Amino acid sequence: MVRPPGPRSNSNSSTGGLLARPDFESTPLIDTNGIEDGDESNGFPGSGNSRGDSHPLTGLSYYTHVSRVIFLSSYVNVLLVFVPIGIILGALDLSPYLVFIINFLAIIPLAGLLGFVTEELAKHVGQTLGGLLNATFGNAVELIVSIVALTKGEILIVQASMLGSILSNILLVLGCCFFAGGMIFQEQTFSNIVAQTMSSLMALATASLLIPAAFRATLDTLDGGIDENRMLAVSRGTAIVLLIIYVLYLIFQLKTHASLFETIESPDEEPPSMSVITCLFALTAITVLVSVCADYLVDSIDSIVKTTGLSKTFIGLIIIPIVGNAAEHVTAVVVAMKNKMELAIGVALGSSMQIALFLTPFLVILGWILGQPMSLFFSTFETAVLFVSVFITNSQIQDGISNWLEGAMLLGTYMIIAIAFFFYPSNL
Repeated sequence: MVRPPGPRSNSNSSTGGLLARPDFESTPLIDTNGIEDGDESNGFPGSGNSRGDSHPLTGLSYYTHVSRVIFLSSYVNVLLVFVPIGIILGALDLSPYLVFIINFLAIIPLAGLLGFVTEELAKHVGQTLGGLLNATFGNAVELIVSIVALTKGEILIVQASMLGSILSNILLVLGCCFFAGGMIFQEQTFSNIVAQTMSSLMALATASLLIPAAFRATLDTLDGGIDENRMLAVSRGTAIVLLIIYVLYLIFQLKTHASLFETIESPDEEPPSMSVITCLFALTAITVLVSVCADYLVDSIDSIVKTTGLSKTFIGLIIIPIVGNAAEHVTAVVVAMKNKMELAIGVALGSSMQIALFLTPFLVILGWILGQPMSLFFSTFETAVLFVSVFITNSQIQDGISNWLEGAMLLGTYMIIAIAFFFYPSNL
């Protein structure tokens, strides 16, 4: 999952910014500099050889190199072996346990590859368009899984996964970054200007959930019952407003106040490893694979709920968010341990803000189109949990300083929430 460029750093690190995405291939197994722009003589844009070899990569050698760049970009890609296994198990309609677990593991590396290829494509189109591309595909896996669930009428799964992704980013990921970095460095600093801007947007997103909850409670009190049509109307109107705010934020970030979000380019920044056409083909193929695995994953949830006693809320809120962000979460912790806190924080806050202001309202509008009653109404308990989580996170980042104790506090909050939702019944 990739993020738009971040602000200039005032921390001890020499590179990065709050919204800059640490490349998923941060620990590559091979040198990905084998292909760079500038040589299109063989029909493959950007397929020149940067190592000074006398012959550029052509034909089969080019695609072989690109395959190595993609599949050897991270150790997490060893999980790709589960992709065909998960699809076969799902097609044969075998044990729901195996189908769920194997497809769960399969989507993790696919999410990382989707982010990697998106970042490669962004290198070709410049900073502004690249930032927009990164913002659009920032949480593509979560979006795909949610769309699959929405088309199947699994509204509870969709809502829980959106809320769970936000909580996972602002509590679990940010907490791990603060704790891991704080165990190595006594204190770590980061620019809090954009962090506070994003925190304000998260507060707005929280209000967008509080208002429908209060509205429903008022209807229940005054009318003696719930008018679902009114609830849907309020949710859809609110969703449109949130989408407008998100578009305005992109304009703010990429155009009018772009200087706040510029990264300091390092002189050894790697050139694109793939051509535009190759990136588009890879994005299409990966998206199809994620959709197939997500389809089998969602289909197996009902059987898991019936046999294990776990609620759909717990599965959607705690388990499914791991799918789309596992590889990125590891990367965030790694860069935090290298004292690049703005990069690490950008992963957490950037992703959670995008889910709150773009993915969730987009799914409400999509549900409207598909005839599914997707709304912004969350239970009182779920809304209270989000409010408390955003409040605690804002209090931790407002001073621009982090340490391991603050990380432990965020992790403790997430654990308490996970325990509560483990015993939370689905019928409420």
